Formats: sequence, C-alpha cells, structure tokens
Amino acid sequence: MNDAAAQVADRLSGAKRVLFVTGAGLSADSGLPTYRGVGGLYEDEDATEEGMAIEEALSGPMLLARPDVAWRHIARIEKACRGARPNRGHAVIAELERRFDVVVLTQNVDGFHAEAGSTKVIDIHGDVHRLKCTACSWKETVRDYSHLEVPPQCPVCGQLVRPDVVLFEEMLPTRKLLLLEAELSAGFDVAFSVGTSALFAYIAAPMAHLRSQGAFTVEVNPGESAVSHVVELVVRERAAAFLDAVAHAL
Repeated sequence: MNDAAAQVADRLSGAKRVLFVTGAGLSADSGLPTYRGVGGLYEDEDATEEGMAIEEALSGPMLLARPDVAWRHIARIEKACRGARPNRGHAVIAELERRFDVVVLTQNVDGFHAEAGSTKVIDIHGDVHRLKCTACSWKETVRDYSHLEVPPQCPVCGQLVRPDVVLFEEMLPTRKLLLLEAELSAGFDVAFSVGTSALFAYIAAPMAHLRSQGAFTVEVNPGESAVSHVVELVVRERAAAFLDAVAHAL
C-alpha cells in the first residue's frame, strides 16, 4: 500500500469536513493540457499569432475591444477540452461526499467536478460551458462550441455572447468569494491542494489559513508549488492515481 495514501486515509478517518483546492493538474489526467492553469496550449510560446501575450489576448478588455481575438483563444481552449471526461480523481472527490462534508474550490473551467457528481463546488473562475449575453439576461449551458459562430451573438438581442468565466484583468465573482469565506469560517479537518501551482493568493491562502487552524493539509502535485512549504504532507504524484490509492486505503 502507498504509505502516503495510508497516512492520508488514517487522518481522514476522523474527519468531518474536507476541502479540495484543485487546478489543471487534476484535469491533466483526463487528457487536458495544462496551460498555466487552463491548458498547455501556449506554455512554450512567447506570443500568440496576433503578436501579443496570451494574457492580453484572453483578457476582459480584449473581449470588448476585439471579440474576434479573445474568442479565437477561448474557442481553442474549449476545443482542447472537447470530448474529455472526468477522471478517477474527480470521481474519488465526489465519492467522498458519502462519508464527509466535502467542499471543492477549483480554478478549472471544465465543469468536471459537477459532472463527476460533486455537489458543493466553488468554480471560482467559472465554467466554459455556461454562456451569457453581455447586454441582456440571456443565458445557456452548452455541451461544446461546435455549433457556435465565433464570436457568437445573442439570439435574443444580437449583442456579444461570452463564456461565464473570469478572463485576465477581470474581477473574481463576489458571490463565490463570500461563499468561500463562509466555508472557511466553518472550518475544515483536512484540506487538499491538488494539481495546482497555487500562484494566486486566493488559492494559496486557504491552505495556509487551515494549517494555522490545525487542519491536516496535503499537497498532491508532481512539482513544487506556492504551498509546498506550507502544507503538512507533500505528495509528488499524479492526482488521479494518488486519490484512487487513498480511496482504496479508506
């Protein structure tokens, strides 16, 4: 048996509330690329074909000024996700709800946690499958973008449609931040950081806070991250395989 998995299972055995903070490394086991938290499509490139950084091309201001540019890269990321499914890691997290009060804070926009069956998901960056009009109240959830003209127009008012995700230079949704704050205030017995470099403060801070509150904190990530020095246990393994080992050890 995996010693780390056995240790985690032992600490989970007495837990009631469990937090999972997840990033692109978890969905990598579904075959998705890991571009700086979204998908490795641009990791080795200094600039996009438009001659700008991907952070500029995929920004809120660019969506308004040049929707064709922003949507070109939004659609490219969605296409890289198309056909992929939740993996064993997502499934284990969902299955743990049978025994614990599980909350998921995810940076991923693929919607895999909900698809796998998790019911308390704070998708802080949104979901690429949810579309909304920038001018009216029209909204729709789609399986993929194969039927869309890019950039798409609202079928009700004809204005620009966008995915319900947080682009670069945009504010995080207040409602989700307040929900996260409420969940953290309620406390957790065990907290996992899974497949994320934790570069954003709102991703790293919960792990540091919960460690200071006495929670058992675990990082599952092949490489070092911003929380590696904070957590109690560091596991240098792929997410899906390790979470499966934990499930078998419980």
